Amino acid sequence: MAAHRPELVSLREVGSSRAGRPLHLLSVGHRTRAVLVVAGAHANEPTGGSTLLHLAEWTLRDPRLRSDASWHFLLCADPDGASLHRTPCPRTLLDYHRCFFRPAGPEQPEWSPSILPPDRLPPETRALTAVIDELRPYLQVSLHGTDLGGSWVQLTKDIPGLAEPFAKSAAELHIPVETGASDAAGWPVSGPGVHVLPSPGAEAAYPSLPEDARLTTWHHAHRYGGRTAIVEVPMWASDLVDDPQTHPAPARAMRALARRLRRDARLVEEILGEALPRLPDSEGPLLRAARWALGLVPGLADDWRRLPPAGTSVAYIGSVDAFGRRLPLRAAAMLLRVLEETGDRAAPRLDLLVTQWSEAFAERFRARWVPLEDQVEHQSRTTVAAALHARVAADGDRAGD
Repeated sequence: MAAHRPELVSLREVGSSRAGRPLHLLSVGHRTRAVLVVAGAHANEPTGGSTLLHLAEWTLRDPRLRSDASWHFLLCADPDGASLHRTPCPRTLLDYHRCFFRPAGPEQPEWSPSILPPDRLPPETRALTAVIDELRPYLQVSLHGTDLGGSWVQLTKDIPGLAEPFAKSAAELHIPVETGASDAAGWPVSGPGVHVLPSPGAEAAYPSLPEDARLTTWHHAHRYGGRTAIVEVPMWASDLVDDPQTHPAPARAMRALARRLRRDARLVEEILGEALPRLPDSEGPLLRAARWALGLVPGLADDWRRLPPAGTSVAYIGSVDAFGRRLPLRAAAMLLRVLEETGDRAAPRLDLLVTQWSEAFAERFRARWVPLEDQVEHQSRTTVAAALHARVAADGDRAGD
């Protein structure tokens, strides 16, 4: 693109990863007003890379999108993580988990500022915030995804009007809207599946989790009057995640989910404890990430045992159910890769757990594959709608000032 349309498109290196891999920014247009789109912030959410390239082609093809704004695309925020997660045409959740990687929280570019002091931030985070400082985008869009569930949007500041095109796109592509996403538990709702980050003084839904969305790079654009939209799209859809009805017994359900979470994590910890003395490298990225996931379990299980709020929906309990399955399964999947690489005798036992849990996860939520082109189309439509509506909102903000 940069070679064929150099008058409109440029590609440059804006930093490097801890392992020395380059971070590239693709820019389309020359307007001062800017939209920044970030892909690859989570290694296990690969759809964003395809969406980003589709969006770049769209903005190049449609001059209306760049009539009063330039578009900038950070091609991959975490290339080191991407090098460790592989999804070669996954046909099942088991395929997906056999090559799974998601870094420990402090190593995630967007989340590290909520965990680490400023002088210890990884270079990927510093590169991303430097790009934000340079561009001062009125909108930053972070392209995320979920393995199984529905689509939803998280906003650091409301974008009025976004909920309607988001819901329309999801309906046309037969992607369910996740109305009770546990990632946005307790957040104000701008529309079905569209959640706005609570104010800094609000109590966190899960106090034990070390990450705080209000302290991530998502908020860095606010110092320039901007806002951030996080667009989530599923690889496998479940029509069980959009039920807004009140759950008949949420407290009992949450206690049961907390018990299962502790039990499953304990099974993985037992295998880890047995195999650890035999492993030649106990500090590699896969083991760091597995330990990080397991370390979240005790506090999270305690959080879930608190009395849930009145009116808790079936969709929310379903989202917590999925979350509770993911944590120990991801830890087990990453530990399994380590054990298989070393030929450890505990690998077959762990392989059985990963297989059983992946299959049970898919069966419980009636998983159906969302074609990649539909994932990309929905994420792209939502991003463009967010840019158009955020432009109006930003103009209103300035008029109010």
